[in-house]
Amino acid sequence: MNIDTDKLSDLFINCTPDGFVVLDMDNRFIRVNPMYTVIFGYEEHELFGRRLDEFAFPERDSEILEQVKLGRTFTNLKTQGYHKNGDILDIAASFSPFKDTNGDVAGLIGIFRDITESKTLERELKKSRELYRLITENTTDLISIFTNTRNKTFLFASSSHEKWFGMTPEQIVGRSLYDFISEEEADSFKTLLQSYERTGEPIFFEKEMRTVLGDTIYLEYNISPIQNDNGEIDSFLAVARNITDRVRNEAALRNLDRLSIIGQLAAGVAHEIRNPLTSLKGFTKLLHGGTSLEKQDQYLDIIQNELERIDIIVNEFMSLAKPQAIEFKRAQLYSIIESTINILQPQALLHNVQIKTNYPAENIELMCSPNQLKQVFVNFLKNAIEAMQDGGNVYIKVEKIKSNRVLLLFMDEGIGIDPEIIGYLGTPFYTTKDKGIGLGLTVSNKILQEHGGEMKIDSQAGIGTTVCIELECL
Repeated sequence: MNIDTDKLSDLFINCTPDGFVVLDMDNRFIRVNPMYTVIFGYEEHELFGRRLDEFAFPERDSEILEQVKLGRTFTNLKTQGYHKNGDILDIAASFSPFKDTNGDVAGLIGIFRDITESKTLERELKKSRELYRLITENTTDLISIFTNTRNKTFLFASSSHEKWFGMTPEQIVGRSLYDFISEEEADSFKTLLQSYERTGEPIFFEKEMRTVLGDTIYLEYNISPIQNDNGEIDSFLAVARNITDRVRNEAALRNLDRLSIIGQLAAGVAHEIRNPLTSLKGFTKLLHGGTSLEKQDQYLDIIQNELERIDIIVNEFMSLAKPQAIEFKRAQLYSIIESTINILQPQALLHNVQIKTNYPAENIELMCSPNQLKQVFVNFLKNAIEAMQDGGNVYIKVEKIKSNRVLLLFMDEGIGIDPEIIGYLGTPFYTTKDKGIGLGLTVSNKILQEHGGEMKIDSQAGIGTTVCIELECL
């Protein structure tokens, strides 16, 4: 089989994805392939007989062409050229000498590849990296990346770690995440990762920490997975923001709401204490008047019961009034509700309101801050009582809806809420009450979120309002 080498070479030149040219010793075009015209936008007849440097190749390339005429070869040179329409092109060029049968250089061969797209991407990537570097070096947020391996090794840590904790990125990278947290925190973090693998929900939590200066700060962590080409989690990106001011403001709002509740309950508590005090005063006079031993014992029993009643009222009131640190612990839900009812019972009696409960037979335990939940329940129960100026019933119903979820309903027979107003409830300082400060629902909703719970309000004007609360239970 005979092979026509001329046809074969023509086929190769015309089909190659690169621009191909042959130049004479004056750098003038002798031959160009179709791809060259595609790359640069010129037709063949516009190029033949013209010099390469007329098409604005840098002066350095002209110097290289002179070296090629001396027999040198240059490959993969990064240069730039111009398209006919004026666009700048990034070009990878190779030049080699074209020799005649005597071995003398008779011309030059140039091969050109348009790398504009890849160079543009490369420049954009470089720009993005520079931007990310500037962000990570100057942000006050703590940014880190750690592997999805057993040790959770740090791959990156932002410079802000040094500002807050006195550790440079070099002192963090390469070490395990578990080197910086306690065993208890490590167990909690592993639980969060397991929860993510099960549900796919974002890893989001708050953490109290001490800075290098000894100050206490609160950080809000948001951890997102980074996947590899196979869709597998390769590593995690953690971003922590200093929310100390927000936490302190929220604490101030809670305290303000608590003080408002105390002021509004004080009259009811005073009224409830006054009744047993009147009894104590009367029976004390009877004892002074001289009575039989049998009567004395009877009067003393009554006095003892009234004193215990006062003690319960005062203790419940003080538990709400006294600021306490937020501490999560196991607690009985019914005990928290009954304690709340004891606080509100004086106000309920003043408004001729009956508080009725409906609990399942089984005990329900929560991992919670009892005093925080008590503050929430007081808000809802107080609102229900105040909605019934002519008296009525408040129903508290508890229902286990899942193995780890419990539903609480606070239902009243009050005036209800206008549908146009419901959307504004929970907005700080928005209130429909003459003596309210508009923080009750705002604070309550935040506390419920911290307990893994949620709240919904249903109301019909003239019929009543139902507050639905879902909480996590054990």
